[in-house]
Amino acid sequence: MNLRRIDLNLLVILDTLLDEAHVTRAAQRLALSQPAMSNALARCRELFNDPLLIKAGAGMKLTAKAQSLRLPLKRALNNLDAVFEPEQPTLATLRAKIRIGMADALLVTVAAPLQQQLQQSAPGISLIYLPWRGGNEIQQQLTNDEMDIAISVLPTPSPGLRRQELAIEHYQVIMRQGHPAAGNFTLDTWLAYPHVVVSPSGDARGSLDDVLLRLGCQRQIGLVLPSFSAALHIVAHTDLIAMVPSRSLTNDDTARLTIFDPPVPIETFPLHIAWHERNDNNHAVQYVGALLRRVIS
Repeated sequence: MNLRRIDLNLLVILDTLLDEAHVTRAAQRLALSQPAMSNALARCRELFNDPLLIKAGAGMKLTAKAQSLRLPLKRALNNLDAVFEPEQPTLATLRAKIRIGMADALLVTVAAPLQQQLQQSAPGISLIYLPWRGGNEIQQQLTNDEMDIAISVLPTPSPGLRRQELAIEHYQVIMRQGHPAAGNFTLDTWLAYPHVVVSPSGDARGSLDDVLLRLGCQRQIGLVLPSFSAALHIVAHTDLIAMVPSRSLTNDDTARLTIFDPPVPIETFPLHIAWHERNDNNHAVQYVGALLRRVIS
């Protein structure tokens, strides 16, 4: 049989006709007129080359052919339902590998609580954390299906990307406990000690230097590092001073460091979560995204 000849709606009608063995009741069940239902029955008879329903006293009865069609027809319609509305696996049985891109400043505080929640609810989901290389490159990775979820400061998203704001982040100044500048923390004491700059690209100049330049000030750069986690460790054991996003600080960091607000106005910045529209209906990606929203917020 040429499948292109088959109207799928006709199979739905036939299924109802075979259930009801009555044209009028089948029409009422599908909200069709009786003439429309009679016409559909005629088409079904032609399609299967069989009368399907025949008069028997005041009612109708199924032919042998119709009886043989009932079970395979229902199976076929159920399989079609599964194509258009596939059953989602439960979280406990879900198996997936989700690739996440985020700066290590956030990773140190997010990874542990996120993993704890996954262990309890969806242990079959594995997370792969990718190096953070900046907003524009992350967008390209999402577009090229090299990354599933990104947590970063992202510009206006490229076509096909979804982006939501998670939080507004701000910077804080950190130094070791007992640091000489901690007793009287001012702009001058802040600038009297060398600073740590965190830059994956190795660039020693940042937006803070532009702010200081407008104030007629300049800082000494003592160290340039590729990660915030390294900066937190080194600052805790030296006289270097750093400025880090507030969400990069763990409870252990706040216990071993002295923390101040910057003595100059520093702009806050939005933190975004992003994914590609191809993953809008990806159960694992959306679940991990929901957990990230909860942990970060």
